[in-house]
Amino acid sequence: MADAKTDQEPLLTPAVDDDGAPFWAHAARGELRIQACTACGELRFPPRPCCPHCQSFDSEWRRMSGRGRIWSYVFPHPPLLPAYAAQPGYNAIVVELADAPRIRLVGNLVTEPAAPLNSVAPDRLRIGAKVQVVFAELDGVTVPRWVLERP
Repeated sequence: MADAKTDQEPLLTPAVDDDGAPFWAHAARGELRIQACTACGELRFPPRPCCPHCQSFDSEWRRMSGRGRIWSYVFPHPPLLPAYAAQPGYNAIVVELADAPRIRLVGNLVTEPAAPLNSVAPDRLRIGAKVQVVFAELDGVTVPRWVLERP
């Protein structure tokens, strides 16, 4: 009989492309960095080769505080993919960064970096709740997750 754990489909992982590779490399070091245009200073996410504001191809990666607030959230019912069925009641959140309010990142609210995606009770999620980034390794890629700033 096959082991249920090895038969289970993996959770989704990001597709790392050339433009986004620095984002994931910084995440692997526990840093949240956002691409910024060195010509006009505008931050941009998702990463791309050309600034949508001034069309410059020059950029750098600025370190963010990792603080933000929940801008939106959802509890998928039923889970859309089989890999998520083992974690019913999990959340997907959109976080607006405190030091870059026009930048929003998608992730999950958890109690600690390696906690299951359903580790936070649904009634704890609120629009505007302050969160802090944490990082978790997921199938070879370090992904940002979020914890409540004051649990």
